[in-house]
Amino acid sequence: MLIWQSILNMDRSHRRLSVILPTFNERSNIHSITNKLLPLQSFHQLELLFVDDDSADGTADVIVELAQHHPCIRLIRRVGRYGLSSAIKEGILNATGDVVVVMDSDGQHEPDAVDSAFETLLNKDLDLVVGSRFHPAAEIHGLSSQRERNSAWANAVARFSLPHYRQLTDYMSGFFALRPATCLPLVRQVEVGGFKFLYELLSLSHGQLRVAEVPLQFQPRISGESKLDLAVVWDLGVSILHTLLLRSVPRRAISFGLVGATGILVQLAVNQVLMALGLGFEQALPPAVIVAASSNYLINNVLTFRFQRLKGLALVWGLLKFLVVASFPVLANVGVTSAFYSLVTRDTFLAQLVGIVVVFVWNYAASSRFVWNSP
Repeated sequence: MLIWQSILNMDRSHRRLSVILPTFNERSNIHSITNKLLPLQSFHQLELLFVDDDSADGTADVIVELAQHHPCIRLIRRVGRYGLSSAIKEGILNATGDVVVVMDSDGQHEPDAVDSAFETLLNKDLDLVVGSRFHPAAEIHGLSSQRERNSAWANAVARFSLPHYRQLTDYMSGFFALRPATCLPLVRQVEVGGFKFLYELLSLSHGQLRVAEVPLQFQPRISGESKLDLAVVWDLGVSILHTLLLRSVPRRAISFGLVGATGILVQLAVNQVLMALGLGFEQALPPAVIVAASSNYLINNVLTFRFQRLKGLALVWGLLKFLVVASFPVLANVGVTSAFYSLVTRDTFLAQLVGIVVVFVWNYAASSRFVWNSP
């Protein structure tokens, strides 16, 4: 606390501010965002820390060129490490500032918000300040009406899952400022498989952090396209379930389980189609199980293990390994289901559900390790 009080009493030009800017294929935006942030040097000891996920468009080259003229610019070039949350975590852990601000590099977050968050954090002696798109004083210019509605819905669900922070209005924000002295222990614990770093940080803290918001004037992207896709939406759902389950079940297991639930639907549907074509239940079951297993593999490859995603021949080889790894539980699925159907109940739905539940843990553990090489 004494160290923090000394920071509070410093002249603002002696306080060190680190701005973390995760990048992936943002070459066309780098000059613009840098030019907007460099004037902060007039008020702070500034560090602009770009964290680039090995962009294919030459983003890192532009940053290196700028760094030769501006000593405050640093670059972390990541190879083999991907994902927004992972980049944010690595940036925060490598920042040297008394205050760390995280913001997008696409121009949607106005540089004026950096100073506002910085001063709010210091003057109110807070641990975290969130830049909110849904603050009463905020303005949104960079979201479509559909995206705005989706974000509002996501925030409503997030608010329900984070009862200690129900005063906040934007849990999905990519803009926030934090005090490393109190937040670093929590930052170290954030699981980088998630997409929304701020939500994960709040979930981990269990109400320990002193938090406030500042309004954002949210702008359209300078250039390029949004990185929002199905995987991002999926990650958000997994994060919220992870929190509601009191973080007692691994995130990846939750995702694997949700994909498995789609496999149940696939298996039931294929089984019914084959039975409608004249096959008996026992004859229709094996191909239905195999189709469902293949469906699970492909969906998990895109969502659950997307940072280890297999492509091309590796995708085919991975499917073969997945089916081999799953061969024992597939046989167990068929055996348990058939036995349950014959000895316990003639309810085909319940019989299949029992077989699916029996093999879930094996499939998750074995496929994680031997198919996607992930512990």
